[in-house]
Amino acid sequence: MKIINKKSEKSLIDQFIRDFKKDYFRKKKQNKRLSFVLTGGKSPIKLYRKLAQINIDWNIIDLFWGDERYVSHHSRNSNFKLAYDEFIKKIKIDKKNVFPIKTNKSISKCSAEYSKKIKKYFKYKKINFDYCLLGMGEDGHIASIFPNSENLYDRFITKPVIRRDFKRITLSLNVINNSKKILLWLNNKSKSKIYFKINKEGKKIPVNNLNKKKTMIYKIH
Repeated sequence: MKIINKKSEKSLIDQFIRDFKKDYFRKKKQNKRLSFVLTGGKSPIKLYRKLAQINIDWNIIDLFWGDERYVSHHSRNSNFKLAYDEFIKKIKIDKKNVFPIKTNKSISKCSAEYSKKIKKYFKYKKINFDYCLLGMGEDGHIASIFPNSENLYDRFITKPVIRRDFKRITLSLNVINNSKKILLWLNNKSKSKIYFKINKEGKKIPVNNLNKKKTMIYKIH
């Protein structure tokens, strides 16, 4: 597991942008596309704003989501809306390169449709996103995979998650861990401290089950 330590969120974002551009230009040189799984919550807002400012061809990049709350895309609680408002609407990218988790049908249908969309994107072969950006909740959850989740090790692609606050749709831990790069975004000292405390608490915490060989932790120290 690679840990990137910076003193400020600005420095952390600058490092992420450097790393991202390096991978982007490598893909472009190879004439390949780059698949990028976005995260929700408030932690990536400043990162998204900075990403929107970089001068690259966004049309060789495909955007997906790690999870979504089962709410309208116009809701302030929507992960899609946050990414769209802070990032996507500010860049030149074709709509066909943006793959939101839809919430306009039953939750089971929306989950099944996203699974099919991902399968089709990878031509029904191994699902391995290039970039999977993750935030972390104070309880150590990632995407919408929570502690003591019964389906932590299931081999699904996406699945509905029923919780008291919101119903959700999430990628599986398996799909996340198959990504080429997993980027854990800990953009303040508090989250960094929580992560290392949680890290000692055992395997039932989802963040502790990330593929360590593929995970890069961006953290404030």
